[in-house]
Amino acid sequence: MARIVILTGAGISAESGIRTFRAADGLWEEHRVEDVATPEAFERDPALVHRFYNMRRRQLLSEGVQPNDAHRALARLERELPGQVLVVTQNIDDLHERGGSSDVIHMHGELLTSRCLACGLAVETRGDVDGSTACPVCGVAGRLRPNVVWFGEVPLQMDRIQEELAGCELFAAIGTSGNVYPAAGFVHFADSMGARTVELNLEPSRSLFSEVREGPATRTVPEWVEELLSGR
Repeated sequence: MARIVILTGAGISAESGIRTFRAADGLWEEHRVEDVATPEAFERDPALVHRFYNMRRRQLLSEGVQPNDAHRALARLERELPGQVLVVTQNIDDLHERGGSSDVIHMHGELLTSRCLACGLAVETRGDVDGSTACPVCGVAGRLRPNVVWFGEVPLQMDRIQEELAGCELFAAIGTSGNVYPAAGFVHFADSMGARTVELNLEPSRSLFSEVREGPATRTVPEWVEELLSGR
């Protein structure tokens, strides 16, 4: 059971060059949510959905996108407090892992994997996928879908997340708006179970945290981690 549970959102990856998923105008990289991030969209136009996620995958794997100081600071926290730190991320990139974190729950799935609708397995995916791509496990073509949680689908590993939140002493939210459920409810649940809560964000959300630190994640997270470790 982790003593510290950390929720991360788009804000921690934005400083690594990953564009935040939803823009101010509500469009996701110039596409409507309904066209690229629902099961219905994939059934209606799988080619468009594949193109959208292929573009995002290429961006993630480009040379300019690397873990930043916030990712590395969380990895340091896990390394120096073994078995006591869990990262729950809403992000589908692999920057936490590349930054050195090992205990990471991707509640919204992972961009660098696909799920085969024929055999049900998740497979590593680093190249483009289209309607002719065969599953490397079962060999069936045209049945791969992005292994991400779309609107209308249930986030992953919710049972473990709830269990960890119920038992943690400290809950932190980094770079997340606090508007999307179920993640938006994590702070209230952790608080009700007696945990201390802290938000690190460019601007405070409307959620009730016991402590708020404003600023970019690359500054606030390393400072916060340093304070935690120096106060052991």
